[in-house]
Formats: sequence, C-alpha cells, structure tokens
Amino acid sequence: MFHYLHLRSRFLQILILALIGLTFYAYYRTAVYDVRQYNLPRNTSYSPAYQEGLHIHVNCSLPKNSSSDSMSLSPYAAHNASNNSSIFTTLSMSSSVQSLSSSSSASTLVSSKQSTNEKLQTARLINMTRSAPIAIRNDSARAIYEAGHTVSIPERCPNLGKDMDLVVIVMSAPTHLEARTAIRQTWGHFGQRSDMSVLFMLGTTLDARVEKILRKEQNMYNDVIRGRFLDSYSNLTLKTISTLEWVDTYCSKVKYLLKTDDDMFINVPRLLAFVYKHAKDRNIIFGRLARKWKPIRNRKSKYYVSQAQFQQPIFPDFTTGPAYLLSSDTVRRLYDAALDQTYLKLEDVFTTGIVAHRLGIKRSHANEFLNKRIQYTACNIQRGISIHMVKYSEQFDLWKKLLDGKSKCK
Repeated sequence: MFHYLHLRSRFLQILILALIGLTFYAYYRTAVYDVRQYNLPRNTSYSPAYQEGLHIHVNCSLPKNSSSDSMSLSPYAAHNASNNSSIFTTLSMSSSVQSLSSSSSASTLVSSKQSTNEKLQTARLINMTRSAPIAIRNDSARAIYEAGHTVSIPERCPNLGKDMDLVVIVMSAPTHLEARTAIRQTWGHFGQRSDMSVLFMLGTTLDARVEKILRKEQNMYNDVIRGRFLDSYSNLTLKTISTLEWVDTYCSKVKYLLKTDDDMFINVPRLLAFVYKHAKDRNIIFGRLARKWKPIRNRKSKYYVSQAQFQQPIFPDFTTGPAYLLSSDTVRRLYDAALDQTYLKLEDVFTTGIVAHRLGIKRSHANEFLNKRIQYTACNIQRGISIHMVKYSEQFDLWKKLLDGKSKCK
C-alpha cells in the first residue's frame, strides 16, 4: 500500500511539473508573439508618424493644374485652450471620392459616431502622409489648401489677359443657380466684351444631383471655375486663395481683378471707368475700408477668432469682402503669402487685412464701393460700383435702373 502511494505521489509530482512546464511554455510563446506583433506595423498604409499620433505637419497640396481628384482638410480650426494650439476638426472632400480598400483598418482610428465621409477622408489623409516629404505648419493655409482646379476654363482669359483690363470673379455656391443666371442676364452681360470677363468660382459638393446640374450649366455657359475644396462658409478663404491661384496661373497679365459675391449688383460701366482712372496704380487694393476692427473672442459667435489664430487686439485695416478690386501685381504675392499664414475663415480680414498688411500692400478706401444694401433709386444705382444683399429677383430691377437714361443725377 505504501509502495502504491509512493508511485502515485511520484506520478502526481511529474504531472504537476509537466503542467507547470506547459504553462511557462505557453506564456513564453504568447508573450513573444504579442511583442513581435506589437513591434510590427499594424497596417502598411499607415505612416510611422501617424501611428505616433499624427504629430506631423503635412503638405497635402498637389501641383498646380493637377487633374486628379483628391481631398483636403476643411479649414476652420477650433481653439484648444489647454495647449494654445489650433486643431482642425472637420474634413472636406472633393467631388469625386475614390473607393477605399481596407477601410476596416482605417475605421479603427475614428469614432463610431463619425460619418462615412469622415472615415473615408481620414483614411485618405493617412495615405497622403506617406508621400509628403515637406514639413509645414499645421495651422497654415498651405496645410489644408489643395492647389489646382477641376475646371479651369483658361480660354476665358486669352493670352493670360494681356489685352484685358478687368476680370470679375464672382464667389458663388453650387446651389445658387438662380443667382448666377440673374447675373448673366443683367450686369454679367458685360463679360461678353473682349476687354473683360465675368466668371464664377465654385468649390465641390457631395450632392450628386447638384453636380449633375452644374455639369449642364458648365456645358451651356462655360463660365464656372471649380476649385478643389468643399464649398462651405468655413471655406470662403480657400475659395479666395483658389481665385488668386487661378488669376496667377491663367490671367496674370490682366490689369485688375474684382473679387465679389453672387448677392452683389456691380455697376460695370462705373467700375471700368474706375479701372481706367487707376490703370497705372500698383501694389493696391481698392474697396470699402474697415478700420480698427477687433477680433470676436466669443466662442459661440460665427466670427469667433482664437488667440492662436490672431493674437493682436485689433485687425489690420482691410477691405470688406462683398467686393474689392486688386491690381494684378498683388495677386501672386497674396497667393504665396496666404499659404504660409495662419488660417482664418474670415476671408476679407485674412486676405486684404492680415496678408496684405504683412506684404505692405496698400488698402485704399473708395466711396463707390458701397458693399451694403441701399435704397434702390436710379441715382443711387448709377453712383455706386457695388451694392450688397441683392436678391437674384432684384438684379433685373437694378439693371433696368442702371440703364435708365432719363434720370438726371448730380
């Protein structure tokens, strides 16, 4: 009996030792495997910098006139008070989004609350970091601006505008077909002259139905430029930068550029007379000058500006956005400098204030630029160059009063 217990005891000892050995072996294999897998890249489409938390600054721009569709970050930065930095929280996408393979690995990096578009855009951004050798500031316009135009219509500025006095580029939205049609049938009619052009600048839209309408509109009128940015209020500065790029690329020899909006009535004969009068002026922006404006620090305001975006208590003098006139020699300098400036969605403050001030470009007040809604009398219409907040149905009434030769105005 004692012999039996001894044998059973030895058997149990061997069994216990074997189990202990297997346990250590399993732990060793598991630990080594896990460490090895952790040290290897989880997805070859991710750059090492992105795995470390995207602590990089990437130039996502394509070369000018690139024909490929791609995506860009949307522009407005929400201020983070804890680290005094700007973080871009939204993503914009160009009109044609390529299908994304292996999206499951990219989706692990975004919240389940995000939309499908945001997940696609994030994954696209990850891939873009792999081929971006130039480090840039992530709060600059260059970090979010994608160069080039999906529709460029260079033929609307023959010979780079050598024989043209004026190009008018109207900032419009994809859904504002009625506004563009009203302009074409009224003051935009002057765009048929050989010494000037009237064109529209639009971004992209994610609405396939709207895109189809825009293609028909382009085929009919061929006067719409399309930039590589999602068309939105927050991207108005990108729209202006895209306008500057277009003029610099396709119309650099024109004398003047008028940047305006599609809710404006422009007295083109008076504008042309103004251009002829100032034909020799250089390094200047004309418009309605805004002086001593203070940044709005209220986070709830549509016009909120953080300390990180602009530190000074007062903005440089700027010409208000509804309409301003630039001598063509300022265009390239504004375009280049704007890309390296801390981004601000207030496009007139940014372009004609902060960037122009930095370059030493003069901003000159011109009374003819009303840039506000006024009483629609024939004399008021004939005296001014630009009138703001004009509904598309009102363009025809103002056009008629502009052409009214019976009114005797002092």
